[in-house]
Amino acid sequence: MTHLVLYDGVCGLCDRFVQFLIRIDRHDRLRFAALQGEIGAKILADTGRTANALSTVLVMADHGSPDQRLLERSDAAIFAIAACGGAFTAVRAFRIVPRFIRDAAYDLLAKHRYRIFGSYDSCPVPTPRTRTKFLDAAPRVAAR
Repeated sequence: MTHLVLYDGVCGLCDRFVQFLIRIDRHDRLRFAALQGEIGAKILADTGRTANALSTVLVMADHGSPDQRLLERSDAAIFAIAACGGAFTAVRAFRIVPRFIRDAAYDLLAKHRYRIFGSYDSCPVPTPRTRTKFLDAAPRVAAR
């Protein structure tokens, strides 16, 4: 089963997170789409989310199956890392920390991510080697 990671395509931190996931996804379980792209915008609309969702990573677990479910913030990040398998499944241990604490730390980092990690004028283009992991061909750039 594959999982879809939706991320802010112009965020430097989000880009680093996506590149990290690509490196550790040895079982090819993850696919990616920018929240600013057609797929991301459709999922945001279908789930009643607004542009405020650009400040978080979302994961559509079991993407495309009848059992798909949307995870956000710290739950999404933990799920995406653990889905890569191997030693990375140990990250599930962070679920012992109450969600409101995990999400408060996540929100603090998200609030300052552009200042700390920078941003891009447009979504970075995937390399030919990783292109198949990205579902959006040409994501739109949304105002920050």
